[in-house]
This record gives sequence, C-alpha cells and structure tokens, in this order.
Amino acid sequence: MKILIALDQLGRGGDRALMGKMLRSSDDKAATYFWRRGGQGQIIKRMAPKAGLTETAGPPADKPGFWGYTALSAGDVLKTYRYLLEKAPKGHREFVVRELGRATQCGTDGFDQFFGIPRAVPKPWAIKQGWSGFGDVPAVRCREGSFKPVVGPDLGLGRPVLHTTGIVGQRIFVVLTLQPVGSSFRAASERVTRLTRDLYRASSR
Repeated sequence: MKILIALDQLGRGGDRALMGKMLRSSDDKAATYFWRRGGQGQIIKRMAPKAGLTETAGPPADKPGFWGYTALSAGDVLKTYRYLLEKAPKGHREFVVRELGRATQCGTDGFDQFFGIPRAVPKPWAIKQGWSGFGDVPAVRCREGSFKPVVGPDLGLGRPVLHTTGIVGQRIFVVLTLQPVGSSFRAASERVTRLTRDLYRASSR
C-alpha cells in the first residue's frame, strides 16, 4: 500500500524526504500523513484504475483512516510493481525504485525488515516488506548493521502476517503469508526467508 500511496502523492507534489523515509524504513506515521493528505480511500480510487487493480479493497467503512486494513491480492501487488516499472512517469519510477533499493535493515518501529528477499536473494534488489500482528514493539529490537548479505497494524485476521515483495534484477517477487497463531517474529521471518529462497532457486533454473 505504501508504494501506491507514494505514486499517488508524487503526482500531487508530496514531501519527498518524508516519502523516502516511508519507503526505505516502512514509516507508518509518514504513511498515515500521506493517506490523510490524499483523501484516504480516494487514493485507491485514483490508483486502482491506473494500475489495473481488480482485487483491491479499501479499509472498512468504520476504519477509513486505517490504510493498513487495505486488502490487496498477490496478483494486485504484482500489478502494482508492473505499473511502477512499465507505466509510472519516469521520475516517479526512478524515485520509488531508488528508495526501495536503499531499504534500511530496521523499520522505524524497531522491527528487522531484512527477511525474505534480503536474506534469500543476492543483490541487487529493491524491496517493500510488510508485517502485522507481532505487537507494537519487537521482542528483540533490530540493530542496524547486523545483516550479512547473501553472496551472489493488526489486520483483524486473528493471525500474524509477514510479506516480502520487491524487484530482483528483472524479476518481481511477491510472497504474502499468513502465519500460525502465536508465531514469533523470528520464526515467521525464517519461514518466509526459506520460502523465498526456494522460489528464487526454482525461478533461476
């Protein structure tokens, strides 16, 4: 959703410094600011036709300010990346991809966002991760710089979610997962990383 928010705001003169923080470090406060500035669900109404999204629904009517309650299928996430790479204005595309390629290991909420693609796939990559249902504060706070690169809000589902998406070379990867109840962030991260590594190896054959 943060990619869609950014693409919408870039066309409306959004604050690029704050937008970069939203994309690089998954800053939720920045996303909420832009969500409100863009008219909340109006962002989806503007961007869905542009990107050809057919399986995306805004937050429930009683939670219009909760952009994290937006529902997107894996197919629509893929379409969002295709729109970014193939149809978005050149300047907008370059800005978003550059910021995703500069993703920080630690999100602004203290969670380690280097799971899935960053730990399973060699660079270059440009990523946008997602997580919810693991509490407001991580059990183990992320430490920037502890990552070793590979060589070569609750959604009301009752279960934690962990997603890894991004651009790897010329390919787009979208891995959306619903984790078992009670999963720790670490255990979920390891599962998503294994799954992503298997998909990467299979797609490289």
